[in-house]
Amino acid sequence: MSKRVSAFFLTGLALAAGGTVAAVAQGNAAGDADGAFVTGAKFSEPTGEAMYRRVCAGCHMSKGEGVSTGAGFYPALAANPKLEAGGYPVYILLNGMNGMPPVGRMMTDQQVAEVVNYVRTHFGNSYADRVTAEEVKALR
Repeated sequence: MSKRVSAFFLTGLALAAGGTVAAVAQGNAAGDADGAFVTGAKFSEPTGEAMYRRVCAGCHMSKGEGVSTGAGFYPALAANPKLEAGGYPVYILLNGMNGMPPVGRMMTDQQVAEVVNYVRTHFGNSYADRVTAEEVKALR
């Protein structure tokens, strides 16, 4: 994903999270060193399920099945063995990977933990060990 498309995508996510145009503009000015990340807005969903439905399902689909054809590739989260290590999805949420932006930066540590735990225990995944907000904070 180009930096321009990534910035556009993240601006939309920031506005969806309840940010204002002014906060998004301020975030763009103060963003990462490469200017590609929007800050200044946070999501308000209190549960991992609500966070998944609002933020993740748009790309990874409502049942975590992902998409492998068409305009983009969004990996399946359903029955995904890469989710066995809880630190892996935390890292991806916080730092992004390939075309996925670092949307975890617009989440609190608790929200990141909640959505990771939700994905790791749904969609055919049954990883019982829970990620904690403290572990997310350490990985930030």
